[in-house]
Amino acid sequence: MIINIDPVAFYIPIPVVGWWPVYWYGISWLVAILGVNFAAKKISRVSKRLSPKQAEDYLTYGILGAILGGRFGYMIFYAPEQLIYDPLSVLRIWEGGLSFHGGLIGVLFSFYLFGRKYKLKFSDVMEHYAICFPIGLGSVRIGNFMGGELLGRPTEASWGLIFSNDPESLLRHPSQLYQAFSEGVILFILLYLFAQTNPPRWSIAGLFLCGYAAMRIFTENFRTPDAHIGFDLFEMFTRGQLLSLPMLIIGIFLIIFAYRKKTS
Repeated sequence: MIINIDPVAFYIPIPVVGWWPVYWYGISWLVAILGVNFAAKKISRVSKRLSPKQAEDYLTYGILGAILGGRFGYMIFYAPEQLIYDPLSVLRIWEGGLSFHGGLIGVLFSFYLFGRKYKLKFSDVMEHYAICFPIGLGSVRIGNFMGGELLGRPTEASWGLIFSNDPESLLRHPSQLYQAFSEGVILFILLYLFAQTNPPRWSIAGLFLCGYAAMRIFTENFRTPDAHIGFDLFEMFTRGQLLSLPMLIIGIFLIIFAYRKKTS
């Protein structure tokens, strides 16, 4: 099957500038922000960590943390040479290039600032939003699919797709959908059900880190490595897999720590 989707969803008229393109990727980010915000206000009964009002107040912190962290993270992790030779490119977000791992660091910093202002524990803010994040992750991955970005590796599977913007016109894994389903749907259900068991502090955060990292490491096997990077280690592991490995280790440590502290 050939996928022929224009990455530009529609155009809007802007005085002087002209017709401004609105990309599916940008729309997916908007849906992600609204979806996470909606869920954060609705899961207070399950999370028992933040009130709906506190979740509403956090929105601005989260947006800035995710976008700024994502952009700086991309430049540092995936395009350091561009950051050196063209440092102002970090401001050109509309050109694309946002890293999940950088966005996570930015969001963690926003948790700290928000918790400090509202006198909330860092762990409470983090674990409340850990349950909601998969909604945003899934949305952005669908945006990648609609935009024909982050193409999968070649395959002979019957469900393989040919993207019209692929210069090689190869039958490829729809890896964006694999990641949308695993990082979005499965991870959200797992965290939501786990949160209802009244788990010890830090265990939800640990499960999120472990769950995301494990799914990212697995699904990267179906995704084409970034063209300007290729494989990082032993010609087998991608940059995304290597960046996810510390998350997996930290997540395991947090879960062990949480349950040992509970029984002590």
